[in-house]
Amino acid sequence: METKYNIVKQAIKSKILDGSFQPHQKISSESELMKQFGVSRHTVRLALGDLVNDGLLYREQGAGTFCADRTKIERSSATKTKNIGIITTYISDYIFPSIIRGAESYLSKHGYNVTLFSTNNDHGNEKRILENILTQPLDGVIIEPTKSAMANPNINYYLNLERKKIPYIMLNAFYDELEPLSLTIDDEKGGYLQTEHLIKLGHRNIVGFFKNDDIQGIKRMKGYIKAHRNHGVLINPNYIINYKTIEKTTKPIEALSQLLSIDNVDRPTGIVCYNDELAVLLLDVIRGKNLRVPNDLSIVGFDDSFMAKVSEVKLTTIQHPKSKMGERAASIILNMVHEANYQLKGASETKESIVFESKLILRNSTKALR
Repeated sequence: METKYNIVKQAIKSKILDGSFQPHQKISSESELMKQFGVSRHTVRLALGDLVNDGLLYREQGAGTFCADRTKIERSSATKTKNIGIITTYISDYIFPSIIRGAESYLSKHGYNVTLFSTNNDHGNEKRILENILTQPLDGVIIEPTKSAMANPNINYYLNLERKKIPYIMLNAFYDELEPLSLTIDDEKGGYLQTEHLIKLGHRNIVGFFKNDDIQGIKRMKGYIKAHRNHGVLINPNYIINYKTIEKTTKPIEALSQLLSIDNVDRPTGIVCYNDELAVLLLDVIRGKNLRVPNDLSIVGFDDSFMAKVSEVKLTTIQHPKSKMGERAASIILNMVHEANYQLKGASETKESIVFESKLILRNSTKALR
């Protein structure tokens, strides 16, 4: 259980790091903090004392406690350390090691250290990481957004990065309200190509699985819908399966098991998957129903990950740039860091975000209907 002293300390620290308290702004008095948190004066003083020792606050005799201005100290330290932060939703899973290797390789060649962080696609973890970053001497940050399709409670932290003139770039997705520089794949076109491929093979009962708390899933679903419309194929509403990150190993399995139990003309013949990881998971469901891919059921993945080739079924999938995306992100963040008179707004106007083209990779997981 978290101590009262730490609750008070973290609450004040968060307000400093998200920019709610500006440099030299007076914070609440000890009495006000006692009332706000329902704690003793001793607890408040302990919390404030720690924050003063950390250099986040300073006291003026007879005037009160104020938010410190750490900008000059942080930027000076960052110049000496040559350190870039990389925040991803995951570090060791799926395609993320390839993305990180691409960025890390480029940065190390140019004399930069890399500090890795993983949010596990959780906003609470993202908040803690951003607070950590705002107290560290970093030259710039490469960020994969957390649950990018949802309203983000941590936007103020990104705005504080901008106030501190710490450049950042986003990859795989971006927070639309911030309009940052970003590197993404054309997810809508990818979803379109997945679906169109099956339609051209004669499939009409095509199930689409899309993770809807990341914007990639929303865009891939848009492509799925658009392909049906452009080819004049009606969509069965029951064939669109949306799921959240927390449900990724349960809901799709349950939904496909139910759909494959249908013993009539409405039974699916094709599956469009949010990614290769899901496709491999669903292959077990298909085997459990004594069905074969692609003879009984065609399936298309996304990302052309190592998982697309590990099983006996080699997945038809959409290509993802992976290490190339990481390398390009590293190149851009260093250009931003090296600009002598870097201004975030000017950089956004003079540089363009990169959208990698989607390309279908054909293997043996799809087949034309007889």
